[in-house]
Amino acid sequence: MKALAPGFLIAMPKMLDPNFAKTVVLMLEHNDEGAMGLIINRSAELTFSDLARAQQLEVAEAREDDAIFVGGPVEPYRGFVLHDRDSIEERAALLPGLFLSVTIDALGPLLLDPTTRLRFCLGYSGWGPGQLEKEIAEGSWLFTEAELAPVLVTDPEHIWSEVIKGMGVDPAMLVSTGGIN
Repeated sequence: MKALAPGFLIAMPKMLDPNFAKTVVLMLEHNDEGAMGLIINRSAELTFSDLARAQQLEVAEAREDDAIFVGGPVEPYRGFVLHDRDSIEERAALLPGLFLSVTIDALGPLLLDPTTRLRFCLGYSGWGPGQLEKEIAEGSWLFTEAELAPVLVTDPEHIWSEVIKGMGVDPAMLVSTGGIN
C-alpha cells in the first residue's frame, strides 16, 4: 500500500468507534511501524483563552474564542499546531503552505498573530502496524490526497462533507452497512 501521509482519511458512516465518527484525519506519518494523524474537524470544549490561561501564554484578542480541536484519543494533553506561517523556526512542512509545530515556543507567536491561520489539536490518532490497512480494507475509511483549505480554511462542521464532495462523491449516497438491512 502506498504511503498515506500526507493525505486525508475520511471516516465512513459504518465507522462505529465514537472517537472517529464523521471525522477527517490529516495523516502525518504512515510506514511499516504504524500510522499517525490528527483529526481536523472535531472541536473540543476549550478555546485559546482557556489554553492561554493554563499555559500562561498571551493570545491575541481576536483569537480568544477560537476553538481548540481534538486531534485524537492518544495522548490527549499533547499539543500539535497546524499553521501557515513559514517564519516559525520549529516547523515541519506537510504541504505547500501547511506546517506542523509541536512546541510551546512555536505556539506563543502563533497565538499572538491574528492573521496566521492555525488549528491547534490536543492528542493524536494512532494505529499499530497493519491496523490502518485492515480498517481501510474493511471499508471504515476512504483516502484522498490532502489539501490546505480543509485544514485551515473550511468551517470544521463542513470539512467531512466538503472533502467527500471534492472526491466527486455525494455524501448523501454513503450509507452505513453492517447488520441486517
